[in-house]
Amino acid sequence: MTRPGGTAREVLGAPHPLLSAVAEPVDPTAPEVVAAAADLLATLRRSPATTGLAAPQIGLSLRLIAFDARRHPRSRSWAGELVVANPRLAAAAHWDEGREGCASIIGLTADVRRATRITVHGHLPGTGEAVTIEADAIEARCIQHQLDHLDGLLFLDRVPGVLSLHRRLHTCDA
Repeated sequence: MTRPGGTAREVLGAPHPLLSAVAEPVDPTAPEVVAAAADLLATLRRSPATTGLAAPQIGLSLRLIAFDARRHPRSRSWAGELVVANPRLAAAAHWDEGREGCASIIGLTADVRRATRITVHGHLPGTGEAVTIEADAIEARCIQHQLDHLDGLLFLDRVPGVLSLHRRLHTCDA
């Protein structure tokens, strides 16, 4: 649970140093973490074409991710509009290449190999309740992309070569 409202923040662009740093674990019940989760959601809601954001993208070195894949045309699973504290990948299967973009890297997408089915464990901000998310397709790709942000990685770090890069042509790129 996050506090209502929140304040939409500016999304940092690469090569901001916070985007290449490992984010710090959080106490999901701490008031400042609950406030950060609300800000992360408010920022995500401001950009309807964006399926996920990580706290470092809004200037916070915290292990928090937010995602909502329901509006994406290739969405199959939907865990809801969710913020997860200290998320960790527990299982990954069925690897495939797919197109990704990033709110911190305007104008580029790339073909990135990721698992199409994942299980993630974490905690809900506010209550600290443990949560397990099982995701597939674009939701799985989105969550893995956000987990990379928490470890200081951008999707470009996973690109095998220049032929995998593409100019972003429309807003529904993942």
